[in-house]
Amino acid sequence: MNIAYVFPGQGSQYVGMGKELCREYPEAAVIYKKADEALGFPLSRLCFEGPREELNLTANTQPAVLTTSLACLKVLKSVTELVPSAVAGHSLGEYTALVAAGSLMFGDAVRLVHKRGQYMQQAVPVGEGGMAAVLGLSGKQVIKACWEASAAGVIEAVNLNCPGQVVVAGDTAGLKAVEPLLKEAGARRIVPLSVSAPFHSSLMVPAGRKLAHDLGQVVVADPQIPVVANVSADLVHTGQEVSESLVKQVSSPVRWEESVLKMISLGVDTFIEVGPGKVLSGLVKKINRKVTVLNFADSSSLEKILALTREVS
Repeated sequence: MNIAYVFPGQGSQYVGMGKELCREYPEAAVIYKKADEALGFPLSRLCFEGPREELNLTANTQPAVLTTSLACLKVLKSVTELVPSAVAGHSLGEYTALVAAGSLMFGDAVRLVHKRGQYMQQAVPVGEGGMAAVLGLSGKQVIKACWEASAAGVIEAVNLNCPGQVVVAGDTAGLKAVEPLLKEAGARRIVPLSVSAPFHSSLMVPAGRKLAHDLGQVVVADPQIPVVANVSADLVHTGQEVSESLVKQVSSPVRWEESVLKMISLGVDTFIEVGPGKVLSGLVKKINRKVTVLNFADSSSLEKILALTREVS
């Protein structure tokens, strides 16, 4: 059994995440305590109690999901002897993967994603841009429609998630112009996403510049576990490659389908989504039906992982 840990991004958050885990596992509570100290405000209370509107603010969501995922990882390490062959994360989740791989220190990562959220929100005023999931078209079809609509405004394919699911992002004019073209190409559905900015589009370049400065202030080590990066769908080997990739990632497409296929080509046959939600589990299943997919966010999901480890031991 060759395992990959995959870590979720923004959109997986919910009020109450991590609360049960902290009651049952002191090592999880330690992670939240460290996050509170690193940020200087009670992120743990926001995760456990909300309010939802505040948790959903980008600058809060990003450190909240990262912290919850790492609390889950800490518990997983304490109760199993599983060792991943590779790690990856979707967008924000890439920072979690890099902490898991020893490339970033937790305190640095939680502060970086808090700032990353602020910079991404500042890049485009609320209401002037957004994102939409396009169902039923290939990446090439969506990219073609975006290119045809780009005369009206900024519109780009930014999350190449799995066969038949591509997310587009852009300004309001671009989003409006691309919709009829996508429908004409045969899109089954176009679903506006509840986000406050066009993440991973070229409109985020200013956010990437600010993030580059912050990354220059922290130690980014060479990964100790293979990490597949969003922007290249390939391994990053050095701390410098990691830093450069994270800067590009803010304004570049998340190549998730290719990233999963890369891990499978490296021999991965089991994927465990570590953190809140099951978004990535669903995407991996659509990419390859033959691999084993599990998730870990709470005690009930942990039981399934423990059962798997008993089977192979």
